[in-house]
Amino acid sequence: MDNPIILHVNYVEQGQSIAEMCERAAAWGYDGIEFRRKRSGVAESVDEYLDAIARGIEANGLKHVLFGGPGPNLMAADAAVRAAEIEECAAFYRSAARRFRLTVCNTMTGSLLAPGAQYHEYDRNGSAAATQQQWQWAVEGFQALGDVAGELGFVFAFETHNCYLHDLPEPTRELVDRIDRASVGINFDYGNILLHPSGPSLADAMRICEGKIYYFHLKNCFILPGAKYHNSIPCGLADGVTNHREYLRRIKALGYEGPICIEAPRQGDREHYAREDLAYLKALMAEI
Repeated sequence: MDNPIILHVNYVEQGQSIAEMCERAAAWGYDGIEFRRKRSGVAESVDEYLDAIARGIEANGLKHVLFGGPGPNLMAADAAVRAAEIEECAAFYRSAARRFRLTVCNTMTGSLLAPGAQYHEYDRNGSAAATQQQWQWAVEGFQALGDVAGELGFVFAFETHNCYLHDLPEPTRELVDRIDRASVGINFDYGNILLHPSGPSLADAMRICEGKIYYFHLKNCFILPGAKYHNSIPCGLADGVTNHREYLRRIKALGYEGPICIEAPRQGDREHYAREDLAYLKALMAEI
């Protein structure tokens, strides 16, 4: 396997500048970075942010620039808010496309919590809490944004993520089918799916999403037996309950040739984890 390997920016969000993020990713052997669409707590314009990324990418020879969350908040009840979110998102990607050759970008539709539910109650939130109106808002919003992506030559991929409409494989597949745009598909993140009390097996999840998988996120964790919520402990990619050898074999069997992104959801020295996880993934890819 020779898929491009992407560093999720959460490996290098411990005080590193954008220039340092790019320098480290290149030095470690990554092919690119998935940045966030906007940074929290940083006072900067979209142009300032994108220009800083462009300088870092060029200086270090990285080949792939991807963007992820936050996606537009299409769960807002106010139509004017939703329209503004779509407009802001479209404007960002138009600006990004002038600087980079975009291929696939991770996205979301806005978090969705049931009244009175806690965030970790995944089976009460996300698709379980969605109204038909919210489904329609998501569909209409990404039909418009999918048209923008098609025009600019890249694709969006909804991350399977708890507390969003696209949490489990079935609602995520339904969402992209209802949007019905070739430029809108799925970011298959089994590390999120397996945390859900109703999460299917890797094989079943991939079967449901097959044909619309445009991107992969990889991460791992230990699952605590008997715990419905707060049931996981993040760990290295080579550890935990997900067998990434099997995972990559299934990815290869799909004929998938796009980028694969690895994440660091755990605390501690994430720069060390970035090198450790990459070495494991490269070893697996060389064997498969």
